[in-house]
Amino acid sequence: MKTEQFQILLRFLKALADESRLKILSILANQECSVEELAVLLQLKEPTVSHHLARLKEVHLVTMRPEGNTRLYQLDSETLQSVSKDILTPENIASWVEDVDTEAWESKILQTYIEGERLKEIPTSRKKRLVILNWLAKKFEVGIQYPEPLVDDILKRYYPDFANIKQELIDYQLMQRENGVYWRQIQQNSGARSQ
Repeated sequence: MKTEQFQILLRFLKALADESRLKILSILANQECSVEELAVLLQLKEPTVSHHLARLKEVHLVTMRPEGNTRLYQLDSETLQSVSKDILTPENIASWVEDVDTEAWESKILQTYIEGERLKEIPTSRKKRLVILNWLAKKFEVGIQYPEPLVDDILKRYYPDFANIKQELIDYQLMQRENGVYWRQIQQNSGARSQ
């Protein structure tokens, strides 16, 4: 996410991070109100309501229109929809951590369970096990078919219980098998295990 969009979202969320402001938005979603009306409805002092309205106006969540000497406030639903549509998308949410090393956890698992080029043990945790299985799957080239004895020889280099590992690579759909021939899947599966 662009820094500017991130800052807009951060200000938006900070403006919402207050019980009184959320209540104000709830009331304004149903009707226009003056500061005086909101103060009575929320049992707050008028300066406090004015402060909250100013914070909500900063992020364009409320609009104000004059009516005589009174100012009436209402929810700006277009801003709410715009933020939801333009900023709170799954793609943008995923981009919030662009500066985080997403492979750091996998690297830690590999360092914990691998010594040199040998696997010390198979993790019991499903998520950690999948990291190890992905590492082992990468020992096979995509697009190459391997006869079973060659698969066994390759896996023996990394772990003595190669039969168990071989079956798990199939179970986790990291490799395919047919008539004693194995090949690596082009796209790594996120961990769905076949039954």
